[in-house]
Amino acid sequence: MRICEHKDLIELYENPIEHACDMKVGLSFVSMNAEKPAGMCDSAWRVMHPYVMTLACGGDFFERWMKDPHSAMISCDDGFRPVSFYLETIE
Repeated sequence: MRICEHKDLIELYENPIEHACDMKVGLSFVSMNAEKPAGMCDSAWRVMHPYVMTLACGGDFFERWMKDPHSAMISCDDGFRPVSFYLETIE
């Protein structure tokens, strides 16, 4: 997982927010039955859920997009501090 922060955009456009994002690099989540894991950001989950569902059902993404077709790299939709998540199936 990687977190970016666009401080210039935050300063220009965002109202001050306490704890705008609680995600931390190095966190790991496991989704059972394609359900949202405890501690996962609601906003990030809305973006990643379709990918989790596809992976859980054995699907893959865009032929040759990922080296491992049973994985995906997605980002949440926070334009000020996007968080990238690597999704993969586990046995």
